[in-house]
Amino acid sequence: MKEMNYYTELPEGYICVKTIDAKEDKKFMVVMTIVNFLLLAIIFALGTLIILKTHPEENIDINPLVLLIGCASMFAYIILHELTHGLFYKIFTHEKLTFGLTLLVAFCGVPKLYVNRKTSLVTTLAPFVIFNIIYICLMIFIPDIFTKLVILFMFAMHVGGCVGDLWVTYYLLFKYRDKKMIVNDTGPKQTFYIEESSDGNQVSWFY
Repeated sequence: MKEMNYYTELPEGYICVKTIDAKEDKKFMVVMTIVNFLLLAIIFALGTLIILKTHPEENIDINPLVLLIGCASMFAYIILHELTHGLFYKIFTHEKLTFGLTLLVAFCGVPKLYVNRKTSLVTTLAPFVIFNIIYICLMIFIPDIFTKLVILFMFAMHVGGCVGDLWVTYYLLFKYRDKKMIVNDTGPKQTFYIEESSDGNQVSWFY
């Protein structure tokens, strides 16, 4: 029988094993914020060194218009990131989505559903993969050095901002990989459930 992408009620035999709450768990938010800024700083610093080393004779001409577009694009990215989550949730479930924005968290979720591991994994990683490709291609093909640096900063911000998604991915792929898993995603909070009776030798990450 084909595995369902989601359930509207928690199936029997599943127990809650982990909750990640980016809105209410203050300790989690502090750690994620620190990791976010560390990744941003490291990626931008290393990327800048690589760009300058590979273009040693080119001058950096600051373009106010590029800077303005870059700042606007950073805000647009936050919305596009969540819309990308929403697009894949819609593809897998065809159900109503929930979007939200606070001072610290932007989110998209399907609070009334329990989605399987495949649905959660693809939806969680989609913005990380898609925007990695977009930003890297832009940095490769756009010749202007200052524009490259602006895009590099956006790329670094993107990777840093994905730390929450990558943390969720760890639980989906590794922490309970030998158990059938479903996830309830309200947006800021992901609750993981595993089936107690799962046989580890017969379980795939697609469940």
